Amino acid sequence: MNVYDKYEAVIGLEVHIQLLTKSKAYSSDSTEYGSLPNTHVSAISLGHPGTLPKANKQAIEFAVRLGLATKSVIRERNEYARKNYFYADLPKGYQITQDKTPICTGGIITIKNTDGSLKDIQLTRIHMEEDAGKSMHDIDPYDTLIDLNRAGVPLLEIVTEPVIKSGEEAYNYLSEVRKLVRYLDICDGNMEEGSMRCDANISVMLKGSQEFGRRAEVKNMNSIRNVQRAIEHEIKRQIDLIERGEVIVQDTRSFDAVTGTTFSMRTKEAANDYRYFPEPDLQPVLVTSDYISGVKAQLPALPRDLFDKYTKTLKLSDYDALVLTEIKSFALYFEELITYTSNYKAAANWMMGAVKSHLNESAVEIGAFQVTPERLAQLIRLVDEGTISNTVASQTVFPKMLSDGSKTPFQIAEENNLVQESNQDALMDLVRQAVSKYPEKVVEYKSGKVGLIGLFMGELMKLSKGKADPKIANELMKKALEEGNSQ
Repeated sequence: MNVYDKYEAVIGLEVHIQLLTKSKAYSSDSTEYGSLPNTHVSAISLGHPGTLPKANKQAIEFAVRLGLATKSVIRERNEYARKNYFYADLPKGYQITQDKTPICTGGIITIKNTDGSLKDIQLTRIHMEEDAGKSMHDIDPYDTLIDLNRAGVPLLEIVTEPVIKSGEEAYNYLSEVRKLVRYLDICDGNMEEGSMRCDANISVMLKGSQEFGRRAEVKNMNSIRNVQRAIEHEIKRQIDLIERGEVIVQDTRSFDAVTGTTFSMRTKEAANDYRYFPEPDLQPVLVTSDYISGVKAQLPALPRDLFDKYTKTLKLSDYDALVLTEIKSFALYFEELITYTSNYKAAANWMMGAVKSHLNESAVEIGAFQVTPERLAQLIRLVDEGTISNTVASQTVFPKMLSDGSKTPFQIAEENNLVQESNQDALMDLVRQAVSKYPEKVVEYKSGKVGLIGLFMGELMKLSKGKADPKIANELMKKALEEGNSQ
């Protein structure tokens, strides 16, 4: 038995998302990303004596949106607290957060694992707080530089129960969180820019044990993949320590993406080190049931709702539904597309095939796509009605639609002589010509070599210059061959 198989991991994640508000959590300073260092600061975000914070109304609305989407219990009376600790990039010397009164309690985020199974990840809480500034250690060889533009930017912290069992589950959970906050329009989810950050609390214990092991917290992971890598390394590191009879130190660790290993930064603080106490400068905020109802009425369709709609109502496959709902703007395009066509499978195939390929090759988002949903639906209808073949649609008409938005798909097909011949009398004449060319093959066909129909169909398509409706022509061809009609 592999020694690692004796243990199971216990993982809880803390995800911080920066909210897409225009101003900071407790001041009117701008939250614009990428500005010159220390240009979006004021006496309030610097914590100067005599200044008073003011709660950001939109940050509260965004917290309610997330609470509704995760089926959390949303608190009516919300109080703020001070969390005291010294960081060089936290100019006030404390952080305004929520301690005993998080705005959201409980809730779930459902993930889908690679084996297709669904798992509900239970949430402990979601609370509002503010970000610290940013320390940069790689610009000056001698000094750490501080940019306080980020200080005071509103955050929501999403804390899970310790129910995640592997790096893969953590990866799937974070992917779902990113998708969800993007659908809700509350965060852009870019871990590389720091607008979504994750801390992982990891411990291991013998399988079947009721007592958790001593945990380590891993920070500073700048991608979902690196979170998975850090967790997988940390699980192995802790098991190795236990197997050698060594003690696991409860500490805060950082992840080195180059080596794929973690290293200790400091021993882990306990909650009492932060000396929480009620924030004296902010009044409690009341979130009423009427307010929650108003926010709920404005919620967009969420990825899980759309997934269920596509698989259960539209009868698409799980794979189709996952691809279509991966990016909100892509799903919204599909939502508009299916208001113009009821051929949902064809619509999905076009989205995941020709449309997605064009977007990838052109390196553009669906918002910049030249073909409107209505025009794409017109193209699908031409194929459904047999006016043009699917091959002609994808290889000729669709590329011309990309370069010319003034013409309908039918106009393009007509101008380029691509409209299929579906008149049965005209097609029957072509069938007779194709059959008469190979009389000996007719005999072979009738003796059981039915695969020869491809030969006759090829000849027919050549005679029609590719314009024959394949479905009708194939039926006529079978009938002619079975009757031995070569006249």
